[in-house]
Amino acid sequence: MSERPNIAIIGAGLMGHGIAQVFARAGSRVRVYDAFPASLDSLHARIESNLRDLEDPVDCLSLVSGHADLGEALLGAAFVFECAPEKLEIKQAIFADLERLAPPDAVLASNTSVMPIGSIVGGMRTRARMLGTHWWNPPFLVPLVEVVGTPDTELRYIEATMALLTRAGKTPVRVMKDVAGFVGNRLQHALWREAIALVAEGICDARTVDTVVKASFGRRLAVLGPLENADLVGTELTLDIHRTVIPCLDRTPGPNPYLEGLIADGKLGVKSGEGFRTWTTEEAQDLRKRVFTYLRKLNAAERAEGAASGDQEIST
Repeated sequence: MSERPNIAIIGAGLMGHGIAQVFARAGSRVRVYDAFPASLDSLHARIESNLRDLEDPVDCLSLVSGHADLGEALLGAAFVFECAPEKLEIKQAIFADLERLAPPDAVLASNTSVMPIGSIVGGMRTRARMLGTHWWNPPFLVPLVEVVGTPDTELRYIEATMALLTRAGKTPVRVMKDVAGFVGNRLQHALWREAIALVAEGICDARTVDTVVKASFGRRLAVLGPLENADLVGTELTLDIHRTVIPCLDRTPGPNPYLEGLIADGKLGVKSGEGFRTWTTEEAQDLRKRVFTYLRKLNAAERAEGAASGDQEIST
């Protein structure tokens, strides 16, 4: 398979345009389908804005085209990435169309955050080529992509997808079982569940939760994963700590009633000006800017470190 295969993206929204950007920067021809003309009309402008913010060249924009016809967008595609909203019936309908219209050997991938891939593709005739690729937002700044097969997915399609993502500069990992939330979101939402419980139980307020994470173990997470940390301090100490703290952790079997109460009261987060805490428009804009700037600087530092390491290897 070509190192720069044709790519089709289904959905020009938040994730779709960012994934298109990644593959265009890697030199692939990318066709983006969306049923809403406004999304296609702004496609190039949004990608160009990202590239300029990253101080990257914008010449790759010529490799990206928008299409209102699904069949047209799928012409010659070796890989198809579905980026529709997290609604099961929508994704199922799209995959039925993809199975009918995409080239017969194209890899068909769903960018879902939490849905088991089997629930989306169950009943399809060509499930062997169907899998999940869970990208993280923003996809052009966060390296990880979780690659998830079902029991019906053939290994060659998983391997081809991981190779494609690696060539595009991503960090793909293979998830061995098709479970809700995969790996990343199971970990992330376990943390969120406890964070919400701490506020709901009056142990601290929302600002304190976020400060504790950002000013303590959050500082280490980019270079020290939880199981590395457990090995570093020793598994016997980890066990001693768990014997004390795990029985005290939240065990609410579903969403916390506190979260449901916020929504019932119209406290929807930044979009309504209040969620777990209150937000002005300026505060929300500043937060988004800080996240973007941090991720950009982190990626630049990692690239510089990699280049320096490569130079050292050559010199020795």
